[in-house]
Amino acid sequence: MGGDHAPGITVRGSAQALAADPDLRVLLVGDTALLEAEIQKLPERPPRLELVASGESISMDDHAVSAARKKRDSSIHKGIGLVKAGEARAFLSAGNSGAVMAVALLELGRLPQVERPAIAVRFPTAEGFVVLLDVGANVDCRPAHLVQFAQMGELFSRVIEGIANPRIALLSNGSETHKGNELTRHTHEQLSRLSGLNYQGYAEGSDLFRGVADVVVCDGFVGNALLKTSEGLVDTLQRWLRKRVGNDFFSRLGVLLLRRTLREFRRKFDYQPYGAAPLLGIEGMVLISHGSSTDTAIRNGILTAKRGVQEDFVRKMRSTLRGTES
Repeated sequence: MGGDHAPGITVRGSAQALAADPDLRVLLVGDTALLEAEIQKLPERPPRLELVASGESISMDDHAVSAARKKRDSSIHKGIGLVKAGEARAFLSAGNSGAVMAVALLELGRLPQVERPAIAVRFPTAEGFVVLLDVGANVDCRPAHLVQFAQMGELFSRVIEGIANPRIALLSNGSETHKGNELTRHTHEQLSRLSGLNYQGYAEGSDLFRGVADVVVCDGFVGNALLKTSEGLVDTLQRWLRKRVGNDFFSRLGVLLLRRTLREFRRKFDYQPYGAAPLLGIEGMVLISHGSSTDTAIRNGILTAKRGVQEDFVRKMRSTLRGTES
């Protein structure tokens, strides 16, 4: 029931995922009458698609922690409860991300070695992408939290993205070690002493787009602001180009010549191919999709969730963090 265009996008995205993978089974949790009405709009009823009723939903305007405690019959509660009961292997939502994290903590709990979960996203760069975390789960952090974000991001980059020895960087306002605030300086000291981690030091905001690291770590306040600023910049650039092209003959000619390049640009800076961002550090596979997700994003988010289950990502993270702690 979560997302700007729900429940239509969740129904269509689920149908697309089921068509793409015959081994999938999808449980849609929410208002079954609304979900059924969307299913009837499809050319045919998808196989292996089941509906689970919930009496409430948590809106984007709800206070996350309060709603997580009071709305026990919400679709988020019911969906995460299915994972807890072993009736589902992963949970995906495009709804209130704070509520997803709060319910996941209440119902599934953290991995034993994790103090704070973190949201990790693939951030596009000139050459490829960088895994950026945290992008909103924790606005206030201590150095120990950022160190764990680095460890979880390294594992995600290695296991899910297939990067053999991920380069780790800490986001700061300069590359010099005396730069940053108290949080980044203390985190830098701890990361520098940590063995087994390919830590590269500080990275500035502009370094993200140049691909100087495979994983960049920051607190959730900075990460969320950076992510939304970048999304706004891409959207503004695309709108400016459309306006400019519409008013100038030579610009329209240039667009025709650069049509393939412009399509590649749109694909590169589009979140939809990735579908969802994992909530790292939870005792279960939980993913959060963008609030403005389309059915394509939901489809790909479901397939990302399945890949995490197949790779046994949660168990590998538990094992890696335990080994680091010892």
